[in-house]
Amino acid sequence: MRSDVTVIFSSQQEFRLDLEGTEPLTNDAARRWLDDEFVRLDCEPLRPSGKVLLADKVLTVAAGAGERMFADAGWALQFARATVAALARPNVRVDVPAMAVTF
Repeated sequence: MRSDVTVIFSSQQEFRLDLEGTEPLTNDAARRWLDDEFVRLDCEPLRPSGKVLLADKVLTVAAGAGERMFADAGWALQFARATVAALARPNVRVDVPAMAVTF
C-alpha cells in the first residue's frame, strides 16, 4: 500500500513526502519522536485544557518546524514516518494554515 504525508504551508508551498521503500517506525517510536520534537520546538497545546491529541501534536510539530525544517529531507522523512505510524494511517494531509489533519 502506498503511504505518504503531505504538509501544506500555503497555496504555493507544499511538501509531499513519499514513504515508498522506507522502514516503518513502531507506534511507540513514532510517539516518542513526536513527543521529543514537540518539546524541542517549544510547541504549545492547541486546547485550553492542555490535552494534546496525536493529530494536534502532528499539526503543532509541523507548524513549529516550518518550511525551513521540511527543506531538510532527512528530518522531513522522519516526520512523515512518525506521522503515519503514530496515527496508524497510510496517507495523511497536514494543512498548517487551516489547522487541520485529514486522512
